Amino acid sequence: HRDDAIATETNNNTNNNTDDTKTTKTKICETYKLAASPDERTPLPFPDATFDLVLSSMSFHWVNDLPRLLAEIERVLKPDGCLLFALPGGNTLPELRSSLVLSELERTGGVSTHVGPYVDLSNVGSLLTGVGFRLPTIDIDDISIGYPNAMVLMEHLARMGEGNACASRKERVGLGTFLGGACLYRELYPAEEEGSGQDGSSGGIVASAQVIYGIAWKEHESQQVPDDRGSATGRLTDISVTKTEGGGD
Repeated sequence: HRDDAIATETNNNTNNNTDDTKTTKTKICETYKLAASPDERTPLPFPDATFDLVLSSMSFHWVNDLPRLLAEIERVLKPDGCLLFALPGGNTLPELRSSLVLSELERTGGVSTHVGPYVDLSNVGSLLTGVGFRLPTIDIDDISIGYPNAMVLMEHLARMGEGNACASRKERVGLGTFLGGACLYRELYPAEEEGSGQDGSSGGIVASAQVIYGIAWKEHESQQVPDDRGSATGRLTDISVTKTEGGGD
């Protein structure tokens, strides 16, 4: 999102038959949709302090070098500009992850990645402040979705384009590993409510997803800042608690 002063006003001069063009400032709103670059080391194609707002919806988990991208976003934001985003959290699809790990360990004696890595909630704030953002606010939403079985769940993930993107993943996983994982999934994580499957049937499974929402701002002199350490004039022990007539504290 960017505001530009680009409007012009034309004034015809009849005395010398020439046109004088004067530029007047009128704000308009422009929006840019940026596609992912194959080379993440390439800077964003915008000058410093270009945008008022940067939005990202469920895209950050596909970025290998997330700190670098956040630093670039901070660079192209105007002072007091806002970053607003949502991304899958680290507690996404833990049931599928553990079921496939147990199945593969039983059949091959080793394990590999089957579910893409996600950013843990405890790291999001430090990622934002580490590149210069101010006043970060983080919230989460834990979602449980019912499926008839693990095969349907994996099919939906594939159709959404949310498959395993790890570079170290196996090129091929045996059918026995998937079947074993589906059986373990049903045994370990059954749906508790009747009719919880997407087709309304009972006896399905539950899949958990965690969505992390965040907002942060580029530094600006108008933003509130904490007082210097040691500048307090009172102590917590000086606060007295009295009981009201209603009996509450």
